[in-house]
Amino acid sequence: MTSLDQPTRTSSDRVATSMVSARLPQRAPLMVAGIAVAVGALCLLLGLGLVPAVLIGALVYLVALPVWSLSIEGRRTATDRMMTGLIWATFAIALAPLISLVWQVIARGVPAINSTFLTYSGFKTSLDAPTGVYHAIIGTLIITAGAAIISVPIGIMTAVYLIEYGKKNSFARTVTFLVDVMTGIPSIVAGLFAFAMFTLLFGPGYKSAIGGSVALSLLMVPTVVRATEEMLRLVPDDLREASYALGTPKWRTITKVVLPTAIGGIITGVTLAISRVIGETAPLLLIAGATDITNTNPFSGDMTTLPVLIFGKRTSAGNEDIIWGAALVLIVIVMLLNLVARVLGKVLSPKQG
Repeated sequence: MTSLDQPTRTSSDRVATSMVSARLPQRAPLMVAGIAVAVGALCLLLGLGLVPAVLIGALVYLVALPVWSLSIEGRRTATDRMMTGLIWATFAIALAPLISLVWQVIARGVPAINSTFLTYSGFKTSLDAPTGVYHAIIGTLIITAGAAIISVPIGIMTAVYLIEYGKKNSFARTVTFLVDVMTGIPSIVAGLFAFAMFTLLFGPGYKSAIGGSVALSLLMVPTVVRATEEMLRLVPDDLREASYALGTPKWRTITKVVLPTAIGGIITGVTLAISRVIGETAPLLLIAGATDITNTNPFSGDMTTLPVLIFGKRTSAGNEDIIWGAALVLIVIVMLLNLVARVLGKVLSPKQG
């Protein structure tokens, strides 16, 4: 009979069939994005402005795709698509100011960059003499290098004590608390401390690059300590125990096993600390001063950095090119420091396998 010719559907076939659900086309997000762009362009043509048009287009995308998914794929997938869209939207909101800032600095700073701008100081030998930011670049490098020389050894050795020697120690807990307090210290307070200390040591009116380095080191030390602590915690205890089992003393285990293993992260932390202080202005105005002459002596005389130069030129008319050019040079210096840190981290990190 005909009924006997029909294949029998087993329970496994029914389960497999129920597991298959309707899905949107693979290009559905692109299709909805195209519609959102079209709506935003229409709003722009109607004269609503760029920002309202972008917001309306983004809102259309965030609403249309989940609603379409809800009608076909179900509530769970629609919720997933909605949250994915919100995450991308917040990422774009966070990225927009950064892109705008970089674009403004590059657009306004590049026309000011030339050989004269980078090789001449701000001191004029005649009324028509060209000026540049060479003195500020030298001052930035000297003061930042001095701060790094002071703070990096202190920060690394403090972190080594806290992780390797001061476990469950009341003194270590006190140091950790003080490091946390120093993390939030205002930069002007660090400048006041350096100003007061050097005034007591050398008398009123003393200004030098070393004072600025001391002020910046107070801001760098907490960052270096925290970054080094986290990297040392990531070193497996098995490496330490294996070294101890071979009869290696603790100090040699730290210098030959622990620190080389964590060196990549430590370099990254040091670079973050340098990037955090290289743009400081208030402490340097108090203790390092400002000058238009190139000063290479860190122990005597005023020394200008790029942030101080930008701050000083902001009130004078006709200095827009110098301000934006100095800002671009400062960003390039920070970018180069980060690139160098990444290269050193990869070179000095222990090889895997």
